[in-house]
Amino acid sequence: MKIPPVKGVRDILPTSFGGEAEAFQFVETTCRKLLEEFGFSEIKIPIFEYTELFAKGIGTSTDIVEKEMYTFEDRDGKKISLRPEGTAPVVRALIEHNLMETSPMPKLYYVGPMFRHERPQAGRYRQFHQIGVEVFGASSPAIDVEILSLVHLIFQRLKISGLELQINSLGDAQCRPNYRKALKNFLKEKLDQLCENCKRRINTNPLRVLDCKEEGCRRATQDAPVSLDHLCKECLAHFLEVKTGLNRLKIPFSINERLVRGLDYYIRTAFEMVSSNLGAQNAVAAGGRYDGLVETLGGPSIPGIGFALGMERVIALLDKAALSTPGTDLFIATLGPEAKAMAADAVFQLRQRGIKTETDYENSSLKSQMRRADKLGARYVMILGEDEIKKDQGTLRDMAKKDQKSLNLSGWIESLSNLFQTRKP
Repeated sequence: MKIPPVKGVRDILPTSFGGEAEAFQFVETTCRKLLEEFGFSEIKIPIFEYTELFAKGIGTSTDIVEKEMYTFEDRDGKKISLRPEGTAPVVRALIEHNLMETSPMPKLYYVGPMFRHERPQAGRYRQFHQIGVEVFGASSPAIDVEILSLVHLIFQRLKISGLELQINSLGDAQCRPNYRKALKNFLKEKLDQLCENCKRRINTNPLRVLDCKEEGCRRATQDAPVSLDHLCKECLAHFLEVKTGLNRLKIPFSINERLVRGLDYYIRTAFEMVSSNLGAQNAVAAGGRYDGLVETLGGPSIPGIGFALGMERVIALLDKAALSTPGTDLFIATLGPEAKAMAADAVFQLRQRGIKTETDYENSSLKSQMRRADKLGARYVMILGEDEIKKDQGTLRDMAKKDQKSLNLSGWIESLSNLFQTRKP
């Protein structure tokens, strides 16, 4: 009996099989290069952590902790959760290894899968992939601007247009309580117009009501109080400097007064890079400042800021036709056991020299081998048979030009190596 995949997860196949593996590699390679130019170092965090980490870090009233985490008990009876996001684990590692003693401003990034039990839909899976960025130890608005410039440049490097950078300020521990109070009072007057989720959120996480995608909730909250009207003097000055810095760098942005983050640890700057081509789930990258998170998780009182981009959503916006998917350099077609033995030795030697080489491993007909070479996108086919070996002359076929020539089998490995070295970009 065939065993299907778990609902909400998928296999990411190579492009040659109709998949997107090479697109994932392209996004990851592009981001890694740019992140290293910005001075970031990679950290590899565990796939699972103690559930308490996410409950304390993300917030027990969030949808993620309440409904979406994959949580189970290990054999010691301790609660373990597959990571639903990367920031809390990175903070845990920062504290665990005293990274602030090594560097006054650690700049870290991570790449890998996250897990949330959500309703699968376009661009949203229960196992999804993120590239995340975290910076610790800097409270200046200048680092907010640097992070936002990094987001801008990532999509510029990926050649994805039609995106909008949206920013907002959520205030801090000094001014946000007053805003929450004003928002809760407003929402209680609209109770009969809100969905069940938002009715529950009023007392636990009222800011999330502004992020609800239900049309009724959006209509009911269109005149809701906004955080920008309740900022304290310090938060207002911080936000003004962020806007000034973006304008100085000529990075386009808009202010979205409804923009909130779903996790409790965010304060002040919050942002999203959004696309109009992804439907309701339109954010391709999102993040913000979380100055109190390290202390909440048992570390020193140090500021932090970061973001994550969803690789599946980014790939949905890529021009995949423009991606380079190089085929095989050389296919060696063989007829007879002697030719197969020669080919096996040649394949090994050519691969040692960095030439992408394939051959036939069965006793296939020449026609069948040529068909396979064509599917592999081979630039050249070397034909070896009994007649060629007797004459010491192989046949090299240029698959693009559809012509062929003889190649002396004495020193043919060197000849082929030279051919491909001159043609490498």
